[in-house]
Amino acid sequence: MKKKFVFLLALLLLALVADIALGSVSLPLSEVWAALTGQSQDEVYREIILNHRLPKALTAILAGAALSVAGVLMQTLFQNPLAGPDVLGVTSGASLGVALLTMGTSALPLWMLTGWGQVTAAVAGAVCVLLLVIVVSIKVPNAVSLLIIGMMFGSFAGAVVSILQSVSNPDTLKLFVTWTFGSLSAVGWDYMLVMAPVIGIGLLIALLLQKQLNVFLLGQNYASGLGISVSRLRLFTILATALLAGTSTAFTGPIAFIGITMPHVARGLFRTSNHHIILPASILCGAVTMLLCDLISGLPGTQTTLPINAVTALFGAPIIVWIIAKKSH
Repeated sequence: MKKKFVFLLALLLLALVADIALGSVSLPLSEVWAALTGQSQDEVYREIILNHRLPKALTAILAGAALSVAGVLMQTLFQNPLAGPDVLGVTSGASLGVALLTMGTSALPLWMLTGWGQVTAAVAGAVCVLLLVIVVSIKVPNAVSLLIIGMMFGSFAGAVVSILQSVSNPDTLKLFVTWTFGSLSAVGWDYMLVMAPVIGIGLLIALLLQKQLNVFLLGQNYASGLGISVSRLRLFTILATALLAGTSTAFTGPIAFIGITMPHVARGLFRTSNHHIILPASILCGAVTMLLCDLISGLPGTQTTLPINAVTALFGAPIIVWIIAKKSH
């Protein structure tokens, strides 16, 4: 067990170094080390490493960890192996917030439609859907019904986005479509000061729920019989998922498949459903995978960058097919 965690940590470190060193311009490892330790004399290398590639790599780690843990929480809550962080409609709410800002308010200046404007709109959209889901979760004790309601919120938000796309002008439509591709490079140090603490709080809540989630795996009635408040557990699980998925989506755009697939990779690697093992394993698996996807999307040696959402889909879709095929046997 410890060897597997050490292997994942080593893989994380290797992927981090590779993500910083490789790109449109390949950097010598000596320069990467010098820049990270404050010994670099080259202004250009220092700028590329410290103000572009390092924050991008850290964003990949944060987003991968956040989405993976959100996936674990949703799969446990709904007892569904194909549940992901977007099943509650939080991701769709964030997308709706950005769509309303960029395509519904074309009279605003461009600087308000990008940067902090997009982040604020995404957070507002995610929070609105979260509040609706929390109200519904109090009224509806059934997890399956809550899952269906979350999907309906997502469908409603998607319908509004489609309407806005059909009536918006080409410039604002392009702005929104670019956001839906997902991007790790938009997060600088100023964004990191907000993104990292909020995701940290979400991860902390998830880690504090480990014991209760393990009991919940044995059944809702069993958990209630041991004195666990299922409604409160559900509430905190939803809150942690919203913080993790909502914040990640707000700063990086919607990133698909990581939340659904990484918990399965962690379970397959460690052969257990124990949350004391699966949660930290999912954090590492998600972080490593996002770094690798970011590395691939940068197409080292070229000036071309692929959308991160497309690369994660190429990774995730075959894993989903494998999961369904395995479950059908």
